[in-house]
Amino acid sequence: MKQLHIQEKKQFKKLFKQEQIDHFEDRFKVLEAFLQTEKHVTVDDMVALLDRNGWRLDPDFVRETMKLMCRFGFAQKSRFDNGDLRYEHRHLGQHHDHMVCTKCKQIFEFEDKRLEELQIKIAATQGFHMLQHKMEIYGICANCLKDRIQLMPLLMARPGERLVLKDFEGGAGARIRLLSMGLRLGDEIEIISNNNRGQIAIAADYKRYVLGKGLAQKIRVEPIKSAEKIR
Repeated sequence: MKQLHIQEKKQFKKLFKQEQIDHFEDRFKVLEAFLQTEKHVTVDDMVALLDRNGWRLDPDFVRETMKLMCRFGFAQKSRFDNGDLRYEHRHLGQHHDHMVCTKCKQIFEFEDKRLEELQIKIAATQGFHMLQHKMEIYGICANCLKDRIQLMPLLMARPGERLVLKDFEGGAGARIRLLSMGLRLGDEIEIISNNNRGQIAIAADYKRYVLGKGLAQKIRVEPIKSAEKIR
């Protein structure tokens, strides 16, 4: 990694001076701070990194420098789950994909040659010349799953998650209301949308349902684990 960083600094100096980019010394500080992390960082993260090194730079200047670094191939940008714009290293000749935890927002990188080969093969069978691609898998990470109760209110479920209806709380009225909608214990459902503040949209047996926050809080569900889905 040390040798790679040395090469990055050499190429940065060459390209930025060749293109006569202004404020070179300050922009080089941005690169040095960026090389101190392998995380997916926002502009605010970069400003904080610079501050820790004793370098106070304007956020707009840092943002402009990160854009230049993307243009010249030192960084690449992503926006996960419609969140903040984030930057990561662009190591030439290397590719990885991402898994994003929708609960803690942590981003995990992974590589799989079989997956890369399969994507090329699929594109080729369609007569499609693939230039680039990205894969983002959204779910709940192992740490968050450990902290999660097994039987939980429907209101806690995340979009895309598949669950089983296990119990109804709130008396006969709530149970009758759900039965009248066509929902029963043991039904497998998928979360379409849930902002944890108002309505929650679900799918069950190829039908769509919209439930209010109060009712969703009374329904107890159990997640269907990924391994169980595969079997």
